[in-house]
Amino acid sequence: MTSVRAERPRALFAGSPRRWVRLLPWGVAFVLSVALLPTTIRVLSVDYGLNGGVASALAVVQAAPLLLTVVRPLPAWCVIFAGDLAGSIVLLAVGFDGRHVWPFPPTVIVGYVGLCLALGLRESRRTLLLVWLATAAASVGLEFFVPDGTSSDSILLMILGGAALVVAGALRERHEVQRRLAEQETISEAERDRRTLLEERARVARELHDVVAHHMSVITVQADTAAYRLDKLPTDVQEEFSSIATTARESLGEMRRLLGVLRSEETHGELVPQPGLTQIAHLVEATARAGGPAEFTPCDADVPEAVGLSAYRIVQEALANVVRHAPGAPTRVSLSVSDDGEQLVVLVVNDSPPVPPAVPLEVSGTGHGLVGMRERVRLVGGTLDAGPLPDGGFRVAAHLPLTERDRT
Repeated sequence: MTSVRAERPRALFAGSPRRWVRLLPWGVAFVLSVALLPTTIRVLSVDYGLNGGVASALAVVQAAPLLLTVVRPLPAWCVIFAGDLAGSIVLLAVGFDGRHVWPFPPTVIVGYVGLCLALGLRESRRTLLLVWLATAAASVGLEFFVPDGTSSDSILLMILGGAALVVAGALRERHEVQRRLAEQETISEAERDRRTLLEERARVARELHDVVAHHMSVITVQADTAAYRLDKLPTDVQEEFSSIATTARESLGEMRRLLGVLRSEETHGELVPQPGLTQIAHLVEATARAGGPAEFTPCDADVPEAVGLSAYRIVQEALANVVRHAPGAPTRVSLSVSDDGEQLVVLVVNDSPPVPPAVPLEVSGTGHGLVGMRERVRLVGGTLDAGPLPDGGFRVAAHLPLTERDRT
């Protein structure tokens, strides 16, 4: 049998990042309690003529629970409210000089207003309304017992207590609304980043579908025609080729169904071959025609189609960022093979623009910036290094493995 442990109540302002704000309620409660305790004893015993022991007991009940308001303001209110009512009855029974107010001495009003502020910062509207109704009922009821020639301050307590509840409650609700808005903005930003990442992954998968489908189609054709291209194949070998062709066709069908899931309603199929390294030169030429000096160092390496497509998209997005954020900046694009011959190195570097643009020249891009680049590099098992340069330019360096061993 397991027991459920009650959650420990948190102090007022416990969630604040500033230490002095977290300590503020404790400091105010301590000052009020320490200041009101001896003051209440003196007022009740000297001004109202109450017995010292009774005055001390009432002062403890009316002032000491103020320390509890930081953590549990509602139980503290129950104790203090009962102590205030008991004190008014005791004063009525003892009798006192009519020059003093009844039923609540000034120290009681000060402590009660502070208590209402703590209540308003913690409790719900319904609880605050019930507290005020109880205060109003007690204040109105005590009005019928005011001694002759004595000033009553019960209505003053009702008004000040209600005002403290309203002000503190409004501040609490305003803070709660701001907190929820901040949480919602954080959640929305996280969801937006996640949606961008998923959209880019789906986009990459749709493009790579054509690359993989081409190889699967070649396997299917070779397996289907093996019996006609090769003479005197044994029967078991022909059956093996037929099984390979059947499996390849089934894989193509599964890929098409997967592509249908990844493709959104507004996305249309690509009818042109996927680009590779040979098309990167056209991207650089287009950037140069847009007004930015661009240099291109090609590479004649034989790379897998997936690697070539990733390299093309990385350069495309990097050059688009140059056009959008640094128009007119000199740009250098280079393709090379690493010294060990196992990686394709894609490097795009732009200097700072000669004249910083007042507004971006372009607000839409071909992808999702660094998110898309990282996804494409991750897909082929490579690495990406992208970031600003000390002189104000930007550098994108991608290392894409050329062998299957490096991509696993």
